[in-house]
Amino acid sequence: MVAKNKPNEIYITRVYDFPVQVVWDAWTDPEQVAKWWGPRGFSITTHSKDLRTGGTWVYTMHGPDGTNYPNKTLYHEVEINKKLVYDHGGNDDRPPLFHVTVLFSESNGKTTMEMVFACSTAEEATSIRRLIREAEGNSTWDRLAEYLDETERSKPSFVINRSFEAPPEVLFDHFSNAARLSKWLPTPDLKIDILRDEFQEGGSTYFRMNNQEYVSVYGELTYREIAKSLRIETVVRFCDEQEKTTPHPAFPDFPALLFLKMNLTPESENGTRVTLTIEPTGSPSMVAIESFLDLRGRLTKMWNRSFDRLESILM
Repeated sequence: MVAKNKPNEIYITRVYDFPVQVVWDAWTDPEQVAKWWGPRGFSITTHSKDLRTGGTWVYTMHGPDGTNYPNKTLYHEVEINKKLVYDHGGNDDRPPLFHVTVLFSESNGKTTMEMVFACSTAEEATSIRRLIREAEGNSTWDRLAEYLDETERSKPSFVINRSFEAPPEVLFDHFSNAARLSKWLPTPDLKIDILRDEFQEGGSTYFRMNNQEYVSVYGELTYREIAKSLRIETVVRFCDEQEKTTPHPAFPDFPALLFLKMNLTPESENGTRVTLTIEPTGSPSMVAIESFLDLRGRLTKMWNRSFDRLESILM
């Protein structure tokens, strides 16, 4: 385990539901890493990769606006399936932004990835943390989870993680209490009315959302599994005012049924990581799946805005 107590360091932990060999290969194989490395909208081209202590990985990141970012990673330590230590964010003309340590460990077929970004000062760590958040850099590790779901399980998914300075029971209350949920989940131009609320396994919450043009979207959450302060699993269904399943009015090709899983993981004495996973369900068409995949960038922005509002409420 990584000791998370240095102000000049940034910590990221993720758990992937796959063996460490699968996760390691996705990290180190240039063909695989090209499928997920970088924030949403970015792509990379690897020019050379020498995965060994003292070796380098030379690549270019391509931003969604067409900007190219040359990178040259220097590996200080390489322990297969266990550890990577390297400099990140530099090239021949620019010093690295920070020093990275990545630890991989497997338990019960799942892999825990622990990352430490070591900066020169606490002030620099604050600046880098802000930069990562503004660039949605943490979506890189969510994209890895999605890539593994698609290649290992043949399941398209959307994944987003967010850490909060609040205990799991407080976060659980803001997800399970419909009145609280309606205060932070919708975008500022939307209003949610809770029409039925049965938060229990087998129960459902039925709601209506209105935008400023008074276009209504109805939806239902049917709860499959609830583990207090740990997990909520639900099926999200778009419907009409008679509760008949219908396409989303703004995105008619989007899946009408989604499986949503929310996990709460303690990260510190008073911190919690929320991991949200969404998958199309109910035998969606290929058109619906393609629509779902195309809108993952939009979903990231939407959920980040919602999580920002939740964070401000918790402060």
